[in-house]
Amino acid sequence: MMTSEIAARSNQMARPILAVAAALVMTAALPGAANAQQMMGYAAAPQAGPFGSDDDVLAAPPAVEPDASVPADEDAQLSDRLRRQVVAYGGNQPAGTIVIDTANTYLYYVLGGGRAIRYGVGVGREGFTWSGTEAITRKAEWPDWHPPARMIARQPYLPRFMAGGPGNPLGARAMYLGSTEYRIHGTNDPSTIGKFVSSGCIRLTNEDVEDLFSRARVGTRVVVLPKSAPNIQARKTQPGRQAMNISVSSVD
Repeated sequence: MMTSEIAARSNQMARPILAVAAALVMTAALPGAANAQQMMGYAAAPQAGPFGSDDDVLAAPPAVEPDASVPADEDAQLSDRLRRQVVAYGGNQPAGTIVIDTANTYLYYVLGGGRAIRYGVGVGREGFTWSGTEAITRKAEWPDWHPPARMIARQPYLPRFMAGGPGNPLGARAMYLGSTEYRIHGTNDPSTIGKFVSSGCIRLTNEDVEDLFSRARVGTRVVVLPKSAPNIQARKTQPGRQAMNISVSSVD
């Protein structure tokens, strides 16, 4: 083969290589990685960064697993008579007062105008009921629990401290009464509502105590009626059961 033919074929083979090299030089000179990628024939990968309000990323928030420790509707577990409801109220307490009807395991938040919100509650077990007038001196959300010394003496197995949370026996909210050891608080066991169970504290479902917490203020007057007191002059909007169960278990 002649030298001129060999040189011609070498030039033909070199042209594609030179063309690719020239394309690479041109794409490297173009501003932005996306332009270079388009020249090579594929789309740019999504870039990390802030998203606009119409981006699909924000169209549907990620699903959140429900907290199994907090029932979706605690009041649904209560009997009709213990569910939160507005009732006619014939007492003489002014609006904004909390009245504890110990004998019937009710708490009334007086609205005025002959009406009150009635909640089912758990109250002190035999030997631990009390009566009198106090005021809310402090409010706490998801309170820590420090069992009083006298309670620990009776129940030495109790923890000396428990941080606030769904497993805490004080529940979602607590309202502290005067300088006493008593509180109006939530519970992680709705089955105790309507029973004589505590060491003197007044307990509501977490849903109900959150509702009451939003209404009552520090300084709210709390009237606790004795267990032997006559029934409060109040009637329900609908008839319901009056049965009451007795229990002696207690953590408060």
